[in-house]
Amino acid sequence: MPRVDQLVRVAPEIIKMGCFARVETNGGGFEQINLLFGENPNIAVRQWCRPFNEAGIQTHMLDRSLNGLRMSPVPADVRKLFYKVKKAQGTDITRCFCGLNDPRNIIASIKYAKEAGMIAQATLSITVSEVHNIKYYCDLADELIKNGADEICLKDMAGIGRPATLGKIVKYIKEKNPKIIVQYHGQTGPGFTPASILEVCRNGCDIIDVGMEPLSWGTGHADVIMVREMLEDAGFKVPKIDMAAYMRARALTQEFMDDFLGYFIPESNRRLQSLLIASGLPGGMMGSLMNDLKDNLVSVNKSLAKRGEAELTIDELLIKLFDEVAYVWPRVGYPPLVTPFSQYVKNLAMFNLMQLTKGKERWTMIADNIWDMILGKAGKLPGDVDPVIKNLAKEQGREFYTGDPQALYPDKLDVFKAEMKEKGWDFGPDDEELFELAMHPEQYRAFKSGKAKADFEIELALQKEKAKKCKEGTPAPIEEQSVQVEVNGEKFLVKISYTDAKSDIEAKSESVPTTPIISSDKVKQIVAPLEGKFYLTNSSSETAVKVGDVIKKGDLLCYIESMKTYNAISSESDGKVIEICFNNSDSVQEDDVLFKLQ
Repeated sequence: MPRVDQLVRVAPEIIKMGCFARVETNGGGFEQINLLFGENPNIAVRQWCRPFNEAGIQTHMLDRSLNGLRMSPVPADVRKLFYKVKKAQGTDITRCFCGLNDPRNIIASIKYAKEAGMIAQATLSITVSEVHNIKYYCDLADELIKNGADEICLKDMAGIGRPATLGKIVKYIKEKNPKIIVQYHGQTGPGFTPASILEVCRNGCDIIDVGMEPLSWGTGHADVIMVREMLEDAGFKVPKIDMAAYMRARALTQEFMDDFLGYFIPESNRRLQSLLIASGLPGGMMGSLMNDLKDNLVSVNKSLAKRGEAELTIDELLIKLFDEVAYVWPRVGYPPLVTPFSQYVKNLAMFNLMQLTKGKERWTMIADNIWDMILGKAGKLPGDVDPVIKNLAKEQGREFYTGDPQALYPDKLDVFKAEMKEKGWDFGPDDEELFELAMHPEQYRAFKSGKAKADFEIELALQKEKAKKCKEGTPAPIEEQSVQVEVNGEKFLVKISYTDAKSDIEAKSESVPTTPIISSDKVKQIVAPLEGKFYLTNSSSETAVKVGDVIKKGDLLCYIESMKTYNAISSESDGKVIEICFNNSDSVQEDDVLFKLQ
């Protein structure tokens, strides 16, 4: 996700290439990333869409239906505003998908999008299991078209759709609905995608999603040059590519990667590997998975070392993770492995592995949003939940839900309007700033305060330091080092520690206690069970724990956001809170002291 100044530079070359009917300009994780590096996403979307709007190239975005642009459910009034804002900003088409393929979630998005004047492309999230057969997807397409879908997208997010099966689904849709545009989206990681593209086109598919070097292939899309040549050879009418413009767009993309994007792209993203077929994990999350895995490896090996067992390499941990995903997935009802449920299944598998290495049982660390998926609060699961997990839910007093998921998340715009007015924030054209706060509350607040920009600059400095060490071939020192980073005239001292000469650089932020430490022999410490970001609350409806509060064993204290899920941390004993050791969004490591009780 480049900065807006970079996007505006590359847009003219993409237009000059002359081969694109559509360009994906925003949606999904795009806008959260804008916020995370301190950029206003509304300005980015407007400026990025404008040149394509003027050139007559359609712009489209990805949206997560009930979840809007984020990982968690969104109130209906915020969802309605979402489409109005995006249409006003220049987005023509929305690709609505539900990670569970629950038509109720998608149909609501179709309605809201069309009311806002957008083209509503409804999505089949493709996966392979005993319940996800050709009839399942054909029936889903029928229901979505009956309820107003203008187009259908086959979202083969992991690239594991089998070519012949995908062709049969497309053929069914086109024979029954010849005027419905069908678009195919496939990641290339497992290797099926070129064959899948040819098969869906032979059966009537209209538009194919492609990528460009140096970001195509691997966990991305097939490259536009290969796709064009393959389809022309097969007798299809496809537009020509202005190769001079292609080369300029390619060079600019490499420049953006060299500038800062490349520091956050794992080398493994470039590779194709058939191991992904079994796990079914999507390309869109493989980059974050590989980054997370480095931190997970440190935690897992720390536990193994304590038990006197042999440590794992990152490849060994990856295979164990894939195996555990295969174990977990059917037991939680076969949710299609797409955002956010791919992250939930992967995270649950990783939490199981981490607990097993500590000598504990599976299923002893399940984040609340994973529970919401299991319980039906995000939509109906395609398969049945394992009896072991059902019994665990009953023991914890959790109830399964079969109603409309949207009913669980009431309207909330008035709350955010009040916050905007209280803080004196501009609502922006078409209420776009209000929308941004409502869609991404924590990230937007961090953006407005400048904290997001500062955190990003610090993280970038760490990544550059790491790359410098690797380039020099210098082994990382054992002792702690410091890097000074300046953001908007303010200087930050970042401490870097190294567990050993082979480990990655690890930032340890200095926390600011909310109250002085009180010395007592009876002080009890609540420690972090995993690394991540510390948050006292997960929504505006929760009341944050504060110093002086008396709590009971089992009471919720905070959350640790790790691997895109908020993991609830409960008190292990009774006591009075005498110190909160971290501030909201601070990074914490496993075994860091979070709270002190007396």
